[in-house]
Amino acid sequence: MILTAWNDPIYQRTVLTVLSFIFISGLIVYLFRKRNYYFVVSWASIKSWLVAAPVLFLIFGLPAPWPLICLCGLAIYGAKAYFKILGMYHRSYFVLICYAGIIGLGLACYHDSLNAYNNMPMLVLGASCLVPLVRDSYKRMIQYISLTLLGFIFLGWSFMHLGLLLNLPNGVYQIMYVVILTEFCDNTNLAVHRYFRRGKMFSAIDPKRTVGSTAVSILLTLALAGAMRQLLPDQSDKYWLAAGLIASLGGMFGDLVMDVVRRDADVKLIGPFILGRGDFLHRMDRLMFVAPIYYYVMLAIGKMGA
Repeated sequence: MILTAWNDPIYQRTVLTVLSFIFISGLIVYLFRKRNYYFVVSWASIKSWLVAAPVLFLIFGLPAPWPLICLCGLAIYGAKAYFKILGMYHRSYFVLICYAGIIGLGLACYHDSLNAYNNMPMLVLGASCLVPLVRDSYKRMIQYISLTLLGFIFLGWSFMHLGLLLNLPNGVYQIMYVVILTEFCDNTNLAVHRYFRRGKMFSAIDPKRTVGSTAVSILLTLALAGAMRQLLPDQSDKYWLAAGLIASLGGMFGDLVMDVVRRDADVKLIGPFILGRGDFLHRMDRLMFVAPIYYYVMLAIGKMGA
C-alpha cells in the first residue's frame, strides 16, 4: 500500500476540522447574507472555498510528486493571470519563457536543489533578453523583459517556495498551515474592517486596511497559529509565533504589491475564482511574500536550535 498523508490521523483531523469550520461559518454567513454588504462579500469568499478546499486537500493528500505538480500548475495559472492583467498574454515568447522557468523551479524542488532553484531567475532573464534578437525587434522590449522577470520572481520563484517546503519535515502540513493562516488573516481583516474605519494605512492602494483592523487580524491569526501548531514539526513557541507573524505581515505586503500592479494597469479582476470573491491572483498574491520568508525563517530557526 502506498502511504500518503491520508493515512495519517493528524491529516484526517486537520481536514475534518478545517472543512467543518468552513461549512459552519458558511452556513451562518449564508443565513445573514442579505443583512449587509460585508456578509455578501464573506459569503462569496467562503462559497469559493467550499469548492476549492476539498480539492486541495485531496491533491495534497496524494503521494509525491502530485502535490508539487499541483503547485506548478497553480503558479503557471497565476502567471497567466498576471500577463493578462498587463496586456502581455499575446507576447507568447515571454509567456512561454516564464512557464518554462516555473517548470524548472518544480524540477529543482523535486530534486531538492536549492542552488538550481536560485539560479533559475538568471536563466529566465537570459532567455528573455534573447527574444528581441530572435524577433529582430526593439520596440518596448525592455518593458516586456522587465515585466516578465517581475512576474517570474513573484508568481514563480517566490510562490514556488511552497514546493521547497515539501522537502522540510512535515512539509505538506506546513504548507496547509501557512495557507490557512494567510487566508484567515485576510478574511479576518475584511470582516472587522467595518468596526475600524479610521487610521487607514494605504488609502490610495487599499482603503479597507486600517491600523485597527490589521492589528486585530494579526492577533487572531497568532491565536490560530498557536491552536494549530500540531501541524509543525516543532511545537515550541518560536515556531508558531514566527509563522503567525509571517502569515499576517507577509500576506499583507503581498496583497498590497499586487494591488499596486492591478491599479497601475487599471484592471481589477481577471476571471472569477471558482464562485467567489476576487480572481485567482487574490488567492495567490499573499503567498508571494509569505512562502519565501516562511521557508528561510524556518530554516534559520532550525539551525539556531540545532
